[in-house]
Amino acid sequence: MTTSSREIHLASRPSGTPVPDDFRMVEVDLPDPGPGEVLVRNTVMSVDPYMRGRMNDVKSYVPPFALDRPLDGGAVGEVVASGDDSVPVGATVLHQAGWREHALLPAAAVRVVDVSRVPASAYLGVLGMTGLTAYVGLTRIAQLKQGDTVFVSGAAGAVGSVAGQLARLLGAGKVIGSAGSAEKVAWLTGELGFDAAFDYHDGPVARQLKEHAPVDVYFDNVGGDHLEGAIFHMNDFGRIAACGAIATYDAEAPTPGPRNLMMVVSKRLTLRGFIVSDHADAAKEFFTQAGGWLADGSLVHRETFVDGLDRAVEAFLGLGTGQNTGKMLVRLG
Repeated sequence: MTTSSREIHLASRPSGTPVPDDFRMVEVDLPDPGPGEVLVRNTVMSVDPYMRGRMNDVKSYVPPFALDRPLDGGAVGEVVASGDDSVPVGATVLHQAGWREHALLPAAAVRVVDVSRVPASAYLGVLGMTGLTAYVGLTRIAQLKQGDTVFVSGAAGAVGSVAGQLARLLGAGKVIGSAGSAEKVAWLTGELGFDAAFDYHDGPVARQLKEHAPVDVYFDNVGGDHLEGAIFHMNDFGRIAACGAIATYDAEAPTPGPRNLMMVVSKRLTLRGFIVSDHADAAKEFFTQAGGWLADGSLVHRETFVDGLDRAVEAFLGLGTGQNTGKMLVRLG
């Protein structure tokens, strides 16, 4: 017996900003799981900025997506058939075979998650790679100290919105965020408890950040003018955790670096990039703390849902234009 399903393949490597024609919907038939395998019906999948880099055929920390093969990424779903007693039918599992309606996987490639107190989608965001990225960036990379002033760029996005809250919960004295609309700024300073925030469309980042400076820790999700502006306003011996640079992901040619890099020397700054997969040993510590904060309401999260695999590409492209508040997710069923 087979299961009919659909999946999205990379049809061509994007030049600049991806377009819908760079992707292709493909119908497939999946066999029943054999011994040690499970068949998962995906219910929610994640789209993330890092996926843009994997669409280029370049060497990086993770292999590029293959042409004419399904994309992949975080997803949660229900086990509908199982060839492994440790992962029973009906279990909700987390795995990395997103961008498809069903996934046939080795049982060892899925993790059963508890959905009795939080929705399954939380394991793709605040209790998943998103939350762990924010935690690692603040604690291990930036080495956040009690009373630090923290600036988070792209603070209304998935990682940024968690990073700002965690900074406050971990003892920051002041938390500042940048976002792309007045509504997002209001969310940051309202529900999320940021001390200050600004819309980066309202003027140069360096000018808007000046009134909230100096900054001890900069959590960088954007790069470009945000990184340059932050360097201008860092305290001596400040720390920069470079998580992403979404401002340059679609660039067709190398983009100039910040014009004020000499300040890294004069201010004795630490600028360190990081990849969350290098810090898997921090997961237990993070989940213990974050689970408690989520349970008591200290840590909140927002999810932006797009419905249907047919709109997954639309959801992904929306990341580059700020269509999400919090985590961008695709609901599959």
